[in-house]
Amino acid sequence: MRVCLILFFALISIGVFAQQAAQPCIFGAYAHGGFIIAHSPLMQHLAVSHPTGFELNVQKQTTGKKAWHQLYQFPKVGYSLVYFNYHNPKLGRSFAASTYINKTLLRAGKGELNYRLGLGVAYLTEGYDQETNHKNSVASSAINAALQTRFEYDYRVAPHYSLLLGLGLNHYSNGATKKPNLGINIPTMSFGVNFHTVPAYITEPKTLPEFNKKLLYTISTTAGWRQIGPLDTRKYFVQSVSLAAAKPLNRKSNLVFGAEGFYDRSLKVQQQTDTTLTGKPFPDTKKIGVFLGHELWFGDLALETQLGFYAYRPYKSGTPYYERLGLKYHFTPKIFTALDLKIHGFAADVLEYRVGYRF
Repeated sequence: MRVCLILFFALISIGVFAQQAAQPCIFGAYAHGGFIIAHSPLMQHLAVSHPTGFELNVQKQTTGKKAWHQLYQFPKVGYSLVYFNYHNPKLGRSFAASTYINKTLLRAGKGELNYRLGLGVAYLTEGYDQETNHKNSVASSAINAALQTRFEYDYRVAPHYSLLLGLGLNHYSNGATKKPNLGINIPTMSFGVNFHTVPAYITEPKTLPEFNKKLLYTISTTAGWRQIGPLDTRKYFVQSVSLAAAKPLNRKSNLVFGAEGFYDRSLKVQQQTDTTLTGKPFPDTKKIGVFLGHELWFGDLALETQLGFYAYRPYKSGTPYYERLGLKYHFTPKIFTALDLKIHGFAADVLEYRVGYRF
């Protein structure tokens, strides 16, 4: 009942404010209900409640001012505030702020099917504490990264109003900067109301820039910090150097391949407690990997996905392969930065801060 009242009054406020919006916008208020996925035996005792929450968001219709607007058939760019109550004192509540892309997949009559992908920051009120909350294995820090993906069906019931039904997944994790960090995954059903500042918006195609097919070369370096476990609170420095080449597939995406070297200082400490090395010389902890990846570009911003294999790994820690998810941003055509999450077997290994140069 309280959630319904919050959404009702929020929608009234949204409607009053939206009348003055210059750019075509959509203002929404949604209610969420879901459950927690027990993706590890260490968190089965936490996946017993059903989180509920609500969301306020605003979406701006792209108009073709930038080339990538037309390449993605004029998607919407949104900003959201999401609240969850986990109905479990060990997990508490969460507040998340995200930005997202919302792309229309199908239009039919008064309805449209959209896909939404967003990234942001989440604040969790209850985290792991050895003395007071040692059963919380999903999060040990208050500040976490937030990932949201959702399919939405939006149906117009009036020129300016529509009802929304959504099926999504919310993920919060600190990227192994502090442990334990199993992360929390919440599949949700969503229901809400949208207010559209214009009944319909028609976009017109524009001339696109010439497609450049030549190979692009980059050199970059990363820095990150990771924790071995909850009992060792020290942060160990992790770094890497990469050489890569990118082959443009089309105006939106590149195929990337390259090689990189890693130096993780936490592995030297880990060796000291590794019983399989008792009485043996410690092997080299440095690693060399080769990877294949993809970049999906939205103007100067790219979504990165990579799969790599260690060609040199004398100390067998973790998996022989690794994955990487990240966001890359070009300040200039040559200089870029990125925030990447390096993963071993679907478990966060380190959050990497990258700077690089493109030739």
